[in-house]
Amino acid sequence: MIDVNNFDSMQISLASPDKIREWSYGEVTKPETINYRTLKPEKEGLFCERIFGPTKDWECSCGKYKRIRYKGVKCDRCGVEVTRAKVRRERLGHIELAAPVSHVWYFKGIPSRMGLVLDMSPRSLEEVIYFASYVVIDGGTTPLENKQLLSEREYREYKLKYGNQFTAMMGAEAIQKLLERVDLEKEVTELKEELKTAQGQRRTRAIRRLDILDAFRHSGNRPSWMVMNTLPVIPPDLRPMVQLEGGRFATSDLNDLYRRVINRNNRLKRLIEINAPTIIVQNEKRMLQEAVDALIDNGRRGRPVVGPGNRPLKSLSHMLKGKQGRLRQNLLGKRVDYSGRSVIVVGPNLKMYQCGLPKEMAIELFKPFVMKELVERELAGNIKNAKRKIERQDDDVWKVLAEVIREHPVLLNRAPTLHRLGIQAFEPTLVEGRAIRLHPLVCEAYNADFDGDQMAVHVPLGQEAQAEARLLMLAAQNILNPKDGKPVVTPSQDMVLGNYYLTMEDAGRVGEGMMFSSVDEVRTAYQNGFVHLHTRIAVDPTALGDKPFTDSQKERLLVTTVGKIFFNEIMPVEFPYLNEPTQYNLEVATPDKFFVDRGVNVSDFIQEQPLVAPFKKKNLGNIIAEVFKRFHITQTSEMLDRMKNLGYSYSTRSGITVGIADITNLAVKKDILDAAHKKVDNITKQFRRGLITDEERYQNVISTWNEAKDNIQVALMESLDDRNPIFMMSDSGARGNISNFTQLAGMRGLMAAPNGRIMELPITSNFREGLSVLEMFISTHGARKGMTDTALKTADSGYLTRRLVDVAQDVIIRETDCGTDRGLTISAIKEGNEVIESLEERLVGRYAKRSIIHPETNEVIVKGNTMITEDDARRVTEAGIEEVTIRSVFTCNTRHGVCKHCYGRNLATGSDVEVGEAVGIIAAQSIGEPGTQLTMRTFHTGGVAGDDITQGLPRIQEIFEARNPKGRAIITEVAGNITSIEENPSDRSKDVTVQGKTDTRTYTVPYTSRLKVSVGDSVHRGMPLTEGSIDPKELLRVRDVLSVETYLLREVQKVYRMQGVEIGDKHVEVMVRQMLRKVRVMDPGATEILPGTLMDIADFTEKNMATLRMGDTPATARPVLLGITKASLETNSFLSAASFQETTRVLTDAAIRGKRDELLGLKENVIIGKIIPAGTGMSRYRRMKPEVLSNKTNGVYSIADGEYEATNEDDLTIYE
Repeated sequence: MIDVNNFDSMQISLASPDKIREWSYGEVTKPETINYRTLKPEKEGLFCERIFGPTKDWECSCGKYKRIRYKGVKCDRCGVEVTRAKVRRERLGHIELAAPVSHVWYFKGIPSRMGLVLDMSPRSLEEVIYFASYVVIDGGTTPLENKQLLSEREYREYKLKYGNQFTAMMGAEAIQKLLERVDLEKEVTELKEELKTAQGQRRTRAIRRLDILDAFRHSGNRPSWMVMNTLPVIPPDLRPMVQLEGGRFATSDLNDLYRRVINRNNRLKRLIEINAPTIIVQNEKRMLQEAVDALIDNGRRGRPVVGPGNRPLKSLSHMLKGKQGRLRQNLLGKRVDYSGRSVIVVGPNLKMYQCGLPKEMAIELFKPFVMKELVERELAGNIKNAKRKIERQDDDVWKVLAEVIREHPVLLNRAPTLHRLGIQAFEPTLVEGRAIRLHPLVCEAYNADFDGDQMAVHVPLGQEAQAEARLLMLAAQNILNPKDGKPVVTPSQDMVLGNYYLTMEDAGRVGEGMMFSSVDEVRTAYQNGFVHLHTRIAVDPTALGDKPFTDSQKERLLVTTVGKIFFNEIMPVEFPYLNEPTQYNLEVATPDKFFVDRGVNVSDFIQEQPLVAPFKKKNLGNIIAEVFKRFHITQTSEMLDRMKNLGYSYSTRSGITVGIADITNLAVKKDILDAAHKKVDNITKQFRRGLITDEERYQNVISTWNEAKDNIQVALMESLDDRNPIFMMSDSGARGNISNFTQLAGMRGLMAAPNGRIMELPITSNFREGLSVLEMFISTHGARKGMTDTALKTADSGYLTRRLVDVAQDVIIRETDCGTDRGLTISAIKEGNEVIESLEERLVGRYAKRSIIHPETNEVIVKGNTMITEDDARRVTEAGIEEVTIRSVFTCNTRHGVCKHCYGRNLATGSDVEVGEAVGIIAAQSIGEPGTQLTMRTFHTGGVAGDDITQGLPRIQEIFEARNPKGRAIITEVAGNITSIEENPSDRSKDVTVQGKTDTRTYTVPYTSRLKVSVGDSVHRGMPLTEGSIDPKELLRVRDVLSVETYLLREVQKVYRMQGVEIGDKHVEVMVRQMLRKVRVMDPGATEILPGTLMDIADFTEKNMATLRMGDTPATARPVLLGITKASLETNSFLSAASFQETTRVLTDAAIRGKRDELLGLKENVIIGKIIPAGTGMSRYRRMKPEVLSNKTNGVYSIADGEYEATNEDDLTIYE
């Protein structure tokens, strides 16, 4: 067997009949499988032991030789070799066919490969192969042409007329003869000549034929191999037969299909031997052809062969295809041992890096480790006893288990795993019960809640696996979200409410104005009821530890609340004292306004001060981000645990609950509703009098009710006490929002009908009053639609993620700097006057292309080719700079990936990205994961006559699949000025004339589109004249690649930002770059490339450079925008493409071309079982030899001396 870790590439090609015989261990001649009495395989049958190997390890069929000592001996009685039984998974057999048979993939695929080689139509081929017509092989001296089809009658007539002067045949045999006579060199030369003059359909056909013939010429495959004389039989353990209870057998469909082939083949042999009439032999040959077709791809031609219950049988092609096929089910997704799953419950007392593992689950998962330890400690004599001890659950076992699991991380995974935070590592602690305990802060990353969710546990076994789990996957390491670099472990619900309650301020609370000299004094006073948490007091700043107060502040007293003193205790010491939720207080210092001179009356000072707002969820998120920025992982995770404990503690003490009394009745509601009813009556009267149209009436009624609802909402907010528990919950960001409250205490408002149209009848009741029966039924439409939408959205979003992962899976950080001389000029993304993404946000964590200089002072803010930090970005925007040129993934020159400088900061760690990071997959997950949050609302009408604009998930799919957008804008192909806009009276369309420097263009704008330009406006190429989405393919034709890339980036960002989802630009850049990496060759020049070929830009440039060095004419090409599905299928790796979609088409094509997969991406390597070439699997890291340190530190490595010499920090040149 070949060693999977020691080959560099994998090639696929057509198998010649000799090759098939060379692979085979013997010919299968009988259709029998196993003997029903002895249950032993029949000789020369489909399960024959002589051909495929023994069914029992080290034992021949008749039992003469048993035991390993006879290894390799061939039994003289039964002829079976003594070896392992698993050879039955790898040994092939073969069937010698009595007549040649065409391979259905090559004859029936689109386009028909046989048809292209022979220049015959697929219909003609079908007639010949299935014995409906004769084909002339050699016309001889007759007027018949080669490849001419003859019906039965014509054939007989010509036979009478010309006798044996010509040869005509039918069946696959005839096709094989024709294929053998194809002279590839001659055909290619003729086609190249034809291409010089051919136009239209003939040219397209010629290019297609030339492509296939060239492929055969270069790959060394022979066209005649598309017709088979020998059929391989796959190993029996891949098409097993098992006995069920009751004595019946269950067998793989393939055995039935093979049996049909063998039966028909044997019958045909017999018919030929006894010289049966031609018509009978032909019919048998046709049946053999159909049997082989069904075996290879059942149902591809004609009706599929069915088994019991009219179920189509699964053929070889079906074994590969689809989600349940070999590629996706078994090669890309494998079952793993040492795993378990259970329900999760909250573990509020756990540390950030811990999880609670049920004892009985832990003992099973860590069984081998515990057994080894028991034997080593001489608590058990041998492994068997150790196992028995574990099963009896002796007392020794638990002590050993506790030590084994210490510092041995486990992985927890919750399905669906939408992004990399769906699998994280934790240190297990043993808990009673049968539920896994989960830290409350990691719930957001997993999107988990405790209403019955389940999670799976996996144990990393090897030293390296444990080291990676600890260093890269530990929950305490994954504080930032890879999609936007913001903390993903923000407190939620109770924790937010507790900290909100703790940091509230009240006027006139007990003990207001008291002065304290130490935190302990404050605590004692609080515990004894002299002060409340919300009491404003004065405290000596020097008593608050080493907080960074200024000297003048230290001489005065700090006015704060008791709660805030407790809140600040959880912060790192070097952090400013947080007294108000502002950026200044967080990043710079405690503002001076909170300090009072000693000797001044503190109570008077406090009464003059306004109340400060408490810390809400958003503020807590900012605090975490700032702590992370300053102190990194360890301190942040410790601080998070303290914040969690504080939140739980004080939300419990606050006693905040929800009762019906907290929902107040609104006095003005009746007046607002009466006014609205009156207004609606007036609108209806206007309609009846014919003053307004029905559509206008409808719009007015809807806006009237929406206005009424808004008025009720405003009135509610004014009447609400800010100590109302429901208000506190929504204001703090713990749970719920204003519209929830409006539905509880105001009115529910308008509902949508099943067709999406808003119903005019509003629900005027709220939940406090209760709904009438009619109102109740009206409201169920919305609920039902919500449920179906969610279900559909989940599937759509998952499929989008799959396509995104596929197209970008081979994008890895390959080098430090690609040395490109291009950059991307960026500015804020705006929609009208609304800023969707500011320049500052877009700059952080990117490398500047050239130095950024202050326009007024001329000082260098950021040097060229250095990373822009948050402070740099702020200084850039404060300097009034609106455009900056940065290094971008769009302009990166690295082949098969990106370089560090063009990518910039790794958002998940907040520091420079490492070489080997799989940024393509991270980008795909970052775009796909929020997909479920996007709406399914396809259309949003812009005004009454405006075009419908696609939004939400459908818009994202439209962009990434490069489809023609709905509501497409008309763009100008010339730069210049708008000279006139004239209306056509016939259809009310408008003619817009653009006057350029050299030519003038007129565009007809339909009546339904809205113009964005007016006479006198200056326009540039590619600028939209009307509202709507630009077609990116059109933009590519009119402008350049960079314009299209920038446009797509802005459009994706618009959709996500509108829904409140933030995604880093670089993720979208990675995806868009993959869509634009191909070019279509227009003129091949002196190269060997065919016109119309799709090529990678890098390959194309390489070919052209070689041609230029020879002094010849280079090829010219045009950039192409491919949708992500098409781009995935166009990848250079046939394994990756085949495992994505259209498996048979991809494999057919790859086999003819003799494609070689260089195994550069991740999927290819997973499929063949090699370690992936990303992260620690990159060859530059694999060549390091790990050396385990002498003291037992679980998987911490030093690199052995002399293993490598470093040329600079990044590029380690590693010598073996």
